[in-house]
Amino acid sequence: MNPLLALSKLGQSYWLDDLSRAMIDNGELRRRVEQGGLTGVTSNPSTFNAAIGNSDDYDRRIDALAGEPPERVYAELITADVRDACDVLRPAYDRTEGRDGFVSLEVSPHLAHDTERSILEARRYWQAVARPNLFIKIPGTSEGEAAIEQLLSEGINVNITLLFSLERYEAVALAHMRALERRVADKAPLHSIASVASFFLSRIDTLVDALLQEKIRSGSREAERLLGRCAIANAKLAYRRFETMASSPWWRSLEGAGARPQRLLWASTSTKNPDFDDLMYVEPLIGPHTVNTLPQKTIAAFADHGTAASTLTKGVDEATQVMLDLKGIGIDLHRVTEQLLDDGIEKFSKAYDELMSTIAERRARSR
Repeated sequence: MNPLLALSKLGQSYWLDDLSRAMIDNGELRRRVEQGGLTGVTSNPSTFNAAIGNSDDYDRRIDALAGEPPERVYAELITADVRDACDVLRPAYDRTEGRDGFVSLEVSPHLAHDTERSILEARRYWQAVARPNLFIKIPGTSEGEAAIEQLLSEGINVNITLLFSLERYEAVALAHMRALERRVADKAPLHSIASVASFFLSRIDTLVDALLQEKIRSGSREAERLLGRCAIANAKLAYRRFETMASSPWWRSLEGAGARPQRLLWASTSTKNPDFDDLMYVEPLIGPHTVNTLPQKTIAAFADHGTAASTLTKGVDEATQVMLDLKGIGIDLHRVTEQLLDDGIEKFSKAYDELMSTIAERRARSR
């Protein structure tokens, strides 16, 4: 069996970390859904910028919006693409009774620390796309946490992004449960509410390994043994926290009322270090109630030589030891994850600003 198709039998969905007008119009996205087992798509300003900058697929629609500011043009373009992608994924959504088949659209990264404006923009996107299989992406900051709870309580599906630390993950997981509890109090249905908590992987190893290289240059043999091991260990420990919360009386009560679990999603899953295995963020993290978002190159690699097996709950004791060993040689994971969150918001904001510049340039060129 194609290992991609085998993932669903192990409880894991795989989503495409890319979206463009071309793949919607030429049928590529539909083929991936109907033949390749794809059950979700994520979009972001970086990939959308590439889609606009590397094709003329958007020029006619950009021309039609002459006089509008770039932010307005972007909103029109991205909601059209996401709406059409939601329609392509709708059969997967219906087949799984609303458990899968989602397309994600993020609010402006400049709103990462602005609760109220994040809520307002999320509501606007939710109403503009008007599809039940839409996810609104909100960063897992402390300000985002309040927005996440409010939006979920209103019945808006949320993909929580830029999670790096176990503490931040637990905070947004509890926000999800509080939102569901509010819906119970309001006598609103729970079964239609969906959420994923997106852990970013390769970025963790990139930063931690840079710190470990400094230790190695100072003569640490222990540091060399820990290269490339932090992100996977962190993910396995996050899943253990998921299992603990899923077995709590609080969650059992919500589940009995119709709630569905907030799945863990693995993001940033392409291998950055050429010395490491190209599937290092895929094969060790396969298990129930999870999603892996993959770029096209990693999807092709897993289809070619990947192994689908239940691995996520294996090696948890070793994961705990990795974290202890990192702390033992002076790697402060709290500081690392705080820096990664700040860096992630900065990079996403830069990508968003570059996208606005691309739209402005395309519009000026067409005049």
